[in-house]
Amino acid sequence: MTPSPIQRRAALEQLGLAIAAASLASNSAASLQANETVSQQSAPRHLLSSSLFGYSNLSDILPIAKRLGIQAIDVWPKVHGNQREQLTEMGEAKFAELLASHECKLECLTQYPLGPFGLGEEMRLAKRLGCGTIVTGSGGPKGLTGEELKQSLRQWAEKMKPHLELAQQCDVTIAIENHANSLLDSPDSIRWFQDFRPSERLAIAFAPYHLPQDEAMLSALIGDVLPSIEVFYAWQHGKGCMQAQPKEDEQLQLPGRGNLDFAPLLAQLKKGSYCRWTEVFMHPFPRGVPIAERLDQVTELLAASKAYVDQTWNSASTN
Repeated sequence: MTPSPIQRRAALEQLGLAIAAASLASNSAASLQANETVSQQSAPRHLLSSSLFGYSNLSDILPIAKRLGIQAIDVWPKVHGNQREQLTEMGEAKFAELLASHECKLECLTQYPLGPFGLGEEMRLAKRLGCGTIVTGSGGPKGLTGEELKQSLRQWAEKMKPHLELAQQCDVTIAIENHANSLLDSPDSIRWFQDFRPSERLAIAFAPYHLPQDEAMLSALIGDVLPSIEVFYAWQHGKGCMQAQPKEDEQLQLPGRGNLDFAPLLAQLKKGSYCRWTEVFMHPFPRGVPIAERLDQVTELLAASKAYVDQTWNSASTN
């Protein structure tokens, strides 16, 4: 008998809490070392988005990261979060001390406000803090198709070259999210992006949310562009995130809660020995609030979804 969605979610939540509790008891140094190398037999390398917590303090978020067994954080600015502003306010030295005290590293800076051509100072900051990834959007033009889209992507990639030279100097990869209403927003654009990217310092932040919710299409697309993927968002469309709705409907964006089966997607990543970042993700409405009313509820949701991703990855067939 197939479990109902409610039974599945309840089981996932219990499994997630058990895993989170077990990770507390584990040796954090061993966990950090285990995350350094990802093979077909191990779990994904998880990245925790600060935007999931709204405008919560980093001092409250980092202990949760540790409870979840995640040693890498993705710091967002307003309006989705304000942790990037918190970094500026406390200063780089104090920020680094705070991370170290919770055995966490800054591994990603998400910076949509700056865009792909305005990341110079952010890349220099990333170098100082040992952060290797910056996520942003492609910008426009939008709504292009066919040859016009192809040529626009080729021109965009050419324009990125001097910025990628700085990325190389700073040891940073710029990951562009496939985002609705942007140049990089369709399966064709994602494939052409890989064809035209002039450097491995330019990559994709792959967001299933913004693509048709078709497991076969998504897994095939992942297989086509896997060498370009720097961040994989474990994020589905569910009922969307652009209007007010009950929290339980909003949370259908999380893996394991909505209808999208992540097994084919994760199997494709595993088959290709994907070893970059995986980020359980969703957007709340309005932006700037946590994904649940209380931080303990946020922790439970993330523990369950992380457990779903890990369990699905581990059981995925690569044949």
